Amino acid sequence: MLEPSHNALLPEIPQKRYFTIGEVGELCNVKPHVLRYWEQEFEQLSPMKRRGNRRYYQREDVLMIRQIRSLLYEQGYTISGARSQLQTESKRNERFVEQLTPVVEQNDTEALLAYQLKISQNMLNVVIKDMIRELEAVLVVLSHNHTLQRA
Repeated sequence: MLEPSHNALLPEIPQKRYFTIGEVGELCNVKPHVLRYWEQEFEQLSPMKRRGNRRYYQREDVLMIRQIRSLLYEQGYTISGARSQLQTESKRNERFVEQLTPVVEQNDTEALLAYQLKISQNMLNVVIKDMIRELEAVLVVLSHNHTLQRA
């Protein structure tokens, strides 16, 4: 298992349409055999398969893998606990969309813009929370390095 302090050091995801399993492994610091195992355990992970059963992941898959990695390695969830957490978040998002759907069905431009703004704000909140977690992990690494340099 990887140390939690390594989680903030993941590289930026390039602006590409598809990633091979090797590229995803490097972007998420997860070995390919672990990615293949997670595909069996998490229904949210289903990369496209082409020629010779080769896997091609999209940006959303990479983000989901990073989220799974965070749940397992940073937050200490078990596989079933992480699966439950992801399902809970998915249901919460579905309820949110259901609540806003009647507003959008009115065909009102203003309501549609408000709907899009609310979704953007929610997505931004998720990104900010992830950034905060990553920055906190960076602080832990930096303070640890600073402590080592003093010794």
